[in-house]
Amino acid sequence: MPNIDLHCHLDGSFSIEHIKNTLNLPIGDDELKSKLTAPADCQSLAQYLTCFDIPISCLQTKEHIKSGILDLLKQASIDDTKYIEIRFAPSCSVNENQSYQDIYEACIDGIKTGKELYDVDSNIIVCAMRHHDLSTNITMLKNARSYLGLGICALDLAGDEAAFGNEQFVDLFKEAKSLGMPYTIHSGECGSVQNIKIALELGAKRVGHGIALIKDPSLMKDVKKSHLGLELCPTSNYQTRAISPNDTYPLRAFLDAGLLATVNTDNRTVSDTTMTKELKLCKDKLNINKEDFITIYKNSVEISFADDNIKNNLLKLV
Repeated sequence: MPNIDLHCHLDGSFSIEHIKNTLNLPIGDDELKSKLTAPADCQSLAQYLTCFDIPISCLQTKEHIKSGILDLLKQASIDDTKYIEIRFAPSCSVNENQSYQDIYEACIDGIKTGKELYDVDSNIIVCAMRHHDLSTNITMLKNARSYLGLGICALDLAGDEAAFGNEQFVDLFKEAKSLGMPYTIHSGECGSVQNIKIALELGAKRVGHGIALIKDPSLMKDVKKSHLGLELCPTSNYQTRAISPNDTYPLRAFLDAGLLATVNTDNRTVSDTTMTKELKLCKDKLNINKEDFITIYKNSVEISFADDNIKNNLLKLV
C-alpha cells in the first residue's frame, strides 16, 4: 500500500545534499547532519525548532524554493508516497528580491514539475507563524488566497505553541474563514488540551499533532462528532516530548475511538524519518495492524485538502 503524508515541513525535510549544494557549504555530510537533525532526547519543542535555522536560508529565491520542493518530492517518490501536503512559512522567505507572488508561483511550478518527474501529487499549506504579528500573517494569507486550488490548499499556524496559545490567533482564523481558506492548526503538541478545544471552536478541519487530546475523553467525543482530523507524527512527538517515552502513544486509542487519526513525518531530516519508518514504528511498537493501516490511509484521504480527483485516485490504490 502506498503512503500519504499530510504533515511535512519543507524546511525540515531537505536532503543533506540539497542543502550543501544550495548554500555551497564547505563542510562534511556528518557535520551538517548533526546541525540539522534533532536529538532523540530534545528537552522541548523550542529546542527542536533550532534545527530550522540553516534550512530557511535555502528558501530565499524562487529557484531555490522550486528546487527544494523537487528535492522533497524526489524523497517522497523513493518512499512510495503518492500524495503529500508540503507546508512552510512564506513570510520567512519574503525579501527585497522576492514577493509573496514570486514565492507562490515558484511553489506551483515546483509541484507541477514534481508531478511530471516523480509521479507524486502534492499541495502547499502556507504557515502563519506564532511569533509574527497579525498584519504579517494576514498579508501572507490574503496573497495565498489568490492561489487556492491552484497548488495552495490551506493555511496552518506553526511555531512555539507553548509560548503563543491559539487564543491569540482568533482574528487570523476569522479572516481565513471569511476568505474561504481551509485551515489546520498545530495544537496539542505541547500538552495543551485547551489549544485543541480552541482549534475546534475556530472551525479547523484538522489539528497538527493533537497528542494532548488523549487527556480529555469528553473533548475526544466532540472531535469525533466534528470530524476533526488528527495529524500525528510519532517520531517527532517523542523527540519534542509531546509524549513521554514512558507513556502510551495515543494512536491506538484514537483509532479505537473512531477518530480520524493519520500518521505523518513532520520533518524528514530534522527527525531523520520517512513514512516507511513511521509506519514501521507503528507496527513494531504501537500495536497497529494491517486493518489499522488501511483505516489510517483512508483517514488520510478523507481529511486531506486534495481535490476529489486526487482523492478518488488515491482510494483506488488501496
